Amino acid sequence: MDARRTAGRGPGPDEEPGSVGRRVQQLRTKKGMTQRQLAEPVYTPAYVSTLEAGRVRPSEAAVRHLADRLGVTYEELATGRPAHLATGLRLGLVEAQRTLATGAAEDAAASYARLLGEAELHGLDDERASALLGLGHCALETGDLPAAREHFEAAERLLADAPLPRRAPAVRGRAVAHLLAGELRYACYLLESAIDALNTSGLQDPGALLLLYTAAIAPYMDMGAHARAAQAAELALALAPQVSDPELVAGLHRSVARTLLAAGRTAEADASLSRAAEIYQQLQIRTELAHCHWMRGYVRAQDGDLPGAESELRAARDMLASKRASLYTAQVEVELADVLRRRGKAAQARELLHRLLGELHPDRGAVHAGGAHRLLGLIHEEQGEPECAEEHYVSALALLERAGAAGDLADICRLLGDLLRRTGRTEAAMDAYRTGLGHRASPGTTTLGPSPARPPTA
Repeated sequence: MDARRTAGRGPGPDEEPGSVGRRVQQLRTKKGMTQRQLAEPVYTPAYVSTLEAGRVRPSEAAVRHLADRLGVTYEELATGRPAHLATGLRLGLVEAQRTLATGAAEDAAASYARLLGEAELHGLDDERASALLGLGHCALETGDLPAAREHFEAAERLLADAPLPRRAPAVRGRAVAHLLAGELRYACYLLESAIDALNTSGLQDPGALLLLYTAAIAPYMDMGAHARAAQAAELALALAPQVSDPELVAGLHRSVARTLLAAGRTAEADASLSRAAEIYQQLQIRTELAHCHWMRGYVRAQDGDLPGAESELRAARDMLASKRASLYTAQVEVELADVLRRRGKAAQARELLHRLLGELHPDRGAVHAGGAHRLLGLIHEEQGEPECAEEHYVSALALLERAGAAGDLADICRLLGDLLRRTGRTEAAMDAYRTGLGHRASPGTTTLGPSPARPPTA
């Protein structure tokens, strides 16, 4: 249906024609107004009488005129909901966003769950979607991946008709949940599809693009698509200056909204809350920017700049730890352990890796659990303990095969084959090499299809 026609119909299609009329009659009687006093000068008393009897559905213009005469808001007359209800919920959502951006995910989740229930009770779909997104982000940070996927999918359903930038956080969240569960290729598909749609739609939204590009770095890396990961990091860092992180400004808008709401200036309070919510959403980009430091650390390690790599990875780890993002923090610490091992700090690396394996498992950080076993295998080899090394290599192989991490699989097969060959098991070594060659023949850089379009403004 044409949007302009829908806007002109006043109450939604599910609203009974008599509902507005009953509210008009109740408010008019309460104020002691006659039908003529309410109707004139735009409408007739007969029209008001017909409306109150439920025999006509009023237009938006009519509802706005009557609301103004009755001293209530358009929303209150059209829906029967108090004007401050939706605004109060939005204020609560901003408070929950602030808690998530600066505090503990568990505390934020409790607030979001309460707000979701209130929004569902009153049929406020926009607020429901925002609460679901918040719950999804909380579940990601605490590592509850099934719950995260469920929340993001529900938010996407509610936002199905919204512009793509509005849906981008839900798409990104769902992709990250699949990534952390070891479903790398599907995560890439979700992100690349959204990036291409956003870049070709003409909707220039640096914040949405930053979310999507930074989310794509991790699955690219895990699939061996290092060139594509580096390009995504470059584009994300180029977009970052266009996305501010002003927590103080957000706090100002939130405080102003409270005063405006207390003064009954609902529309102005909504405007301030919208700005505060936008900023607190951007504050979560701290997690995304940590991924860029993570990528830089990886690149520096590959170039042999181990002190620089350790510095970047520690910066990423500290940013994530400050947000209590335990699963992300564990993943970065696997990369950090590799750098520590290469810098001759094997004892520190070994201690860190054994702790991390208690936090990672096949359905929660499978790729990095495989990476932790790989590093422990290398450490045991270097310390002359081939049997322990083989156990860790085999564990890594099982985890990486399940996740489809092509680049890492080829590497672990080579390491296992070399170990088996040195211990005299030539046939088993050949099998390991053949398995590795099979994975190497289809690396992520050549099986993901064309890379996403660059943003027109980058």
